[in-house]
Formats: sequence, C-alpha cells, structure tokens
Amino acid sequence: MTAGGQEHFAVCGARGRWHTRGMKHATDDCCNADRERRPTCCAAPRVELPSAQLGKYLCPMCAGMMADAPGNCPRCGMALQRVGASLGTEHEDAELWEMTRRFWLAFWLSLPVVAIEMTGHFIDLDLSPLMERVGLVLTTLVMAVAVPLFTRGWRSLNMFTLITLGVAVAFGYSVVTILFPEILPPSAGHHHGAPPVYFEAAVVIVTLVLLGQILELRGRAKTSAAIRELLDLAPEKAHRLDADDVEQDVWLGEVRVGDLLRVKPGEKIPVDGVVVSGRSAVDEAMLSGEPLPVTKGAGDEVTGGTINGAGALVLRARRVGADTLLARIVGLVARAQQSRAPVQRLADKVARRFVPAVIGVAALTFAGWLVAGAAFSTAMVSAVTVLVIACPCVLGLATPLSVMVGVGRGAQAGVLIKEAAALEALGKVDTLVFDKTGTLTVGQPELARALTVGGLAEDELLRLSAAVETHSEHPLAQAVTRAARARGLMPPPVENFYATTGEGVAAEVGGQSVRLGRLDFVQRYGAVFPDALTVAARDEEARGNVAVFVTVGGAAAGVLLVSDAVKPGAPAAVAALRALGLRLVMLTGDSASAAARIAQELNIDEVVARVSPADKLRRVEQLRADGHRVAMAGDGVNDAPALAAADVGIAMGTGTDVALESAGVTLARGDLSGLARAVRLSRATLANIRQNLWFAFGYNSVGILLATGALAPLGLTLGRHGPVIASAAMSLSCVSLLANALRLRRVRI
Repeated sequence: MTAGGQEHFAVCGARGRWHTRGMKHATDDCCNADRERRPTCCAAPRVELPSAQLGKYLCPMCAGMMADAPGNCPRCGMALQRVGASLGTEHEDAELWEMTRRFWLAFWLSLPVVAIEMTGHFIDLDLSPLMERVGLVLTTLVMAVAVPLFTRGWRSLNMFTLITLGVAVAFGYSVVTILFPEILPPSAGHHHGAPPVYFEAAVVIVTLVLLGQILELRGRAKTSAAIRELLDLAPEKAHRLDADDVEQDVWLGEVRVGDLLRVKPGEKIPVDGVVVSGRSAVDEAMLSGEPLPVTKGAGDEVTGGTINGAGALVLRARRVGADTLLARIVGLVARAQQSRAPVQRLADKVARRFVPAVIGVAALTFAGWLVAGAAFSTAMVSAVTVLVIACPCVLGLATPLSVMVGVGRGAQAGVLIKEAAALEALGKVDTLVFDKTGTLTVGQPELARALTVGGLAEDELLRLSAAVETHSEHPLAQAVTRAARARGLMPPPVENFYATTGEGVAAEVGGQSVRLGRLDFVQRYGAVFPDALTVAARDEEARGNVAVFVTVGGAAAGVLLVSDAVKPGAPAAVAALRALGLRLVMLTGDSASAAARIAQELNIDEVVARVSPADKLRRVEQLRADGHRVAMAGDGVNDAPALAAADVGIAMGTGTDVALESAGVTLARGDLSGLARAVRLSRATLANIRQNLWFAFGYNSVGILLATGALAPLGLTLGRHGPVIASAAMSLSCVSLLANALRLRRVRI
C-alpha cells in the first residue's frame, strides 16, 4: 500500500508481469538478473499505475462482475479478464494453455469416434456392438476433458448451458441406445432396426467449442494489445547523472523527481521532465498520433515513452512512476476498456432472456417434429441443433469488443477515452463548442505592451501585477509573470489572494489592494479609467490583443496588453472538423473584437465573447435543449462546468487537472488535429458496434430457424449432422465478432 492508502500495481521491468508494488515473485526466474542487488524486482517497476481496479478481474460480458482472482464469471460462465489485459505472452497465459491442452486431448480422442461413425454411414453397414462400446468409452473420456465447459453451464443460464444440454442429450441418448434400447419408442429405430447413436456429434461439439475458446482467447489478447504496446514504450533503465556528472544505469523505478538523466540518440525518454541541456528532435507520435518529430531544447518539456532523435539530451525528472503521463494514459485506457456503452443496454436485455427462450424453442422443436410424425431421432437431433447453434455470447460481446479495440486505437493516436459512453456520444455530436485560449490559440500568450496611468512606472506596474498573477494558473497570468522574470523584476509577497473565475484576480501587495482583470471587474470596485486609455485598449483588442486592466489602491494604474497566437495546426484542424459536418461555435471570455479576429481566421460559424464560466454552461445547456448533440473542447478551470454539461467533454492534455477530470475525452498533446481523429474514431467504433449487433441478431435468428427445421419446406435444413454443423457455426460466431472488432486497429483516423 502507498502512503496515501491506495494500492499500486506495477509492471516488472524484467518480465512484464503484474504485481503489487513490493511483492516478491513466486518463481526465481521472474526477478531481475541482478538478484543479489534487487531480490524484489517490483521495487523498481517499469510502469506503476494507481488504480483500485488494476489487478482485478472483470467479466467482459457482465457489467459490474469483478473478482480478485482469475476464474469464470458466475453469471455467464465466460473467463474473467484481468483489468488492463494480460501483459505476459500468450504461451504464459494459463487459461489459453489449459484450453489448448484440452482441445488436443479431445481432438485425438474424437478421431476414432468420428471414423467409426463415418465408416458405418458411408459404407451403410450396421456397427457391431463392440465398436459402439469403443465409441462409448472414448466419448466418455472426451466428456471428462470438457468438464470445465459443463461446469460453466450449470452455474447459471448462459451459452455453456445450451452447449451442455445439447451434448448431454446427444450423449445420454446414445448411451441409452447401447445399454437400454428396449426403453426407446419404436420410432427411434432406422432401417437396420437399431436406433442410431450420436457419439460423433457429442465429441465434435465439444472439440469445436474448445477450439472456439482458443481462438476467442487469442483474439481477446489482441484487443488489449494497445495497452501492451503502451507499456512497452517505457524503457527498463535510465542513465542517471550524479553530482560529478558520472553516469550510472539504474532501473526505471529507482528514478526520483529532480534526478538528472541523460538520453542518448535513438533511446526512449524514461520519464516526464524538462530538458536541461542538448538539442534533439523527439518523436511524440504516442501522444499526438503525428509522425513528424518535434525539436526540443533547454527549457522544453519532454514526456516519458517518446523517442529521442539524433541528438543527446540531459533532462531533469519532473514526474516519475504513477505520476507520468504514460502511466496515466495506461490507467485511463484500462478503465475505459471495461466500461459499458449505452448502446449495449438492448443487447444486455435480450441476452438475459435469451437462454430460457432457446431452451423453450428446443422443447417446442422436439414436440413439433414428433407431432408431425417424424422419427424420434429426427426430433431429438433438431432439438440438440437448436441448443448448440444459439450463441448468446455474440450478443453480450458485440459492444465490449469494439469498445476495447476502439479505446486502444485512440490511445495510440493520442486520443484518450475516459469511458465507453463518451466514445459513443462523440460519434453522434453535430455541434462542437470551443474555448479560445489554450484550445484554438497557443495558450501561452506573451506581454506585448504595458500602458500606464497616474505616473506609475511601467516596471512597477509589471512588478505589482506579477506578484498577484504568480498565484493564478490562467495563461494570461503566466504571460505577465514571464515578462516580469525576463526583466529581472522580483515580485513582492502577497496576502489575501482570491480569484473570480473568468473575470479577474486580486490580492494585497505591500498593504495596498491590487486588482487585475476585465474592465467591468475592476470598475465594480470603483476604479475609473481615462477615456483615452480605454479607447487605446479597445484599439489594441481590435488587433487581436487582450487587455488586462490593473488597479492599485483602488485607482486606475494601467493596462497590460497580451497577445495569443492561433495554434499552428488550428486552421487545418478546424477545416477537417467542418468537413465532418460539424457546426463550430467559439465561446470566450475575451473581447468581441479579439474573438472575431480568431473566428474569421479559422472560419468558425458562431462566436460568443465576454462570457463567464456560468455563461458557457448556460450556452451549452441551451444548445442541448434545442436538440443539438454537443461536444465541448476546453482546457481551463473556467471550462470545467461546460465540459461536464456537454454530451461529451474534450479536454486538452496540456490543460488543468480539473478540465481533465470533467472531460470524457482527452487529447494527450492538446493538438487540435486530435479532435477530428477523435470524431472519426468514434464514428468508426459506432459503425463497428452496429455491424456486430446486426451480425449477432442475424446469426441467432437465421441459425435457430434453420435448426428448428422451419425452413425445411424451402429445402434449407441442416439434416442429421445438424449438431456438428451448429457447433462449428457457434464457435465461429464469436471469432467472427473478434475479427470484425480487430479491424478498428487498422482504421485510418
């Protein structure tokens, strides 16, 4: 447990396995090579994730079903899946190995059974009692191999219940045929006079179901490949520099905040930090999805997991362990992959009633064939076929599989999905609302000019302003403090700081009140600015600058003019969003003239300026009340209410933690081009979900109709080998869903 009481789960740097931090491995070969120096390798994990759910096991089909250990879901019988996916290789997966072993046992035991039946069928000879008893023994062994499948079926009504019933009927009927033929009705016989046996149907059903489980387990491992790939971005070791600039290789988990690290050409950057010296191009595709590297020099921030180019860098670690962006991304993706999309509700309702309905249809099929005068064996085969061909798992997995792959694909492109509902909602939006500062603009404005009044020197105005703005996180405040540092001005201490979100800030500096903000904010406290100064400020705002009015001791002191340029990729990103058919709205607290300039430059449909956080919230609520599906993109504290109120909130990854928590989607790098990628990903995922649902409903509808014999008048029937055909179709149905969902990994967004 950590100091804060939250359990941390880590990925071993040596073998890539999950462990609780500090826990020793059960086997010696899992620890680091240097066991004498580090006998517990999880004391130095590659990636450490703070989450109450990581390390738990969830059912991929049943919402809310969670366990502390691996096993089968008590509701549906499916194997529980580790949150965040298995990080070992497939051959290390115990369940996959177990199913593979059972499949090959069933396969080799089934071959003689099928050969015996096929010989009698094609040569048209009656099987000798000895051969039938050989088939009985071999089939009994196959039934023993399949005990785990049958155990799942008896725990609750699920897919394995239908399989168990179908196999039990075929096997039980065949046993009675051999041992107690006198109790069967006369209609059970065939032209040789003895009732047929269906051992081959029972063993083939079991073998094909085991094969289907193997294919499904492998496919599910691929759906979680995104997390595995993200974890692989973290290097095992880092080059740490001591006070004498001597380099030492240490395990990544040993790096601490403040350590100096050297990153050599071509290496992965180990942790989040700031470049101290050196210059290089860094590949940040894991954050932005863009292949072009970004040049980094002294003072620039770098992110763990990105790849250094041809230059050498020395950086100072700022965030390590669970605090790194990579760890946060992995944790976010792991949680999102286990969430449920609203579109799944219909499938869940159908799946809950599906198994009892299929059992009822099988009983009616059996009775119907008997009433129609068919042989007892024909009625039984048809009922077994109905039980086996039905597959409720395709209904339950249709949405979760697509969500898992879609969330992982988004993470690879720098689009982080917080929950499945956000992924679904984003694909349905028709209106996209932007904040301006930090979203459409760079968000790191610079001080352009300072206009003073009342005889106050420009440096003194800037020094007092910087003292107050030091306590604010707003981009305009940061521009003022940067300008003061550039001039070598030391801001004095302040008292009683407070901020009115979206309007301004105030504090006491040296015993006098200092306020900064919008004109109406400072005028509220009695300040009067000369007309010439306000006219000059309006002229500057018309040129795109932002005016910050300053009062000292309640009297007008001056105006700070700050400029904020449009983000380099914003025009192309906005054009891409317009091409997707979205209506674009910009809400900003800045002046109407500054907002109009940005809107004109970016070709935005609608602009609302001088809005407070409450105004942004009301505007978003009004758009939704008018029938629009609204997405809100922002990065600041003042955007949080509107982000939460929208159908889906989109936060810039460079923004504040409040915005990140309020949003359902985060753009890891804060790059606007990610907005279009996010929308395209959502639409592709929704299309994939619809395809899966249509397949699920269509497969079960057509399959059950064929199995009952309702289409026999049209010449469409599965015949005597219906159970075998049905088992193959049932096994392939889940695999087909997996294959379709995995197409999202290759979709271009």
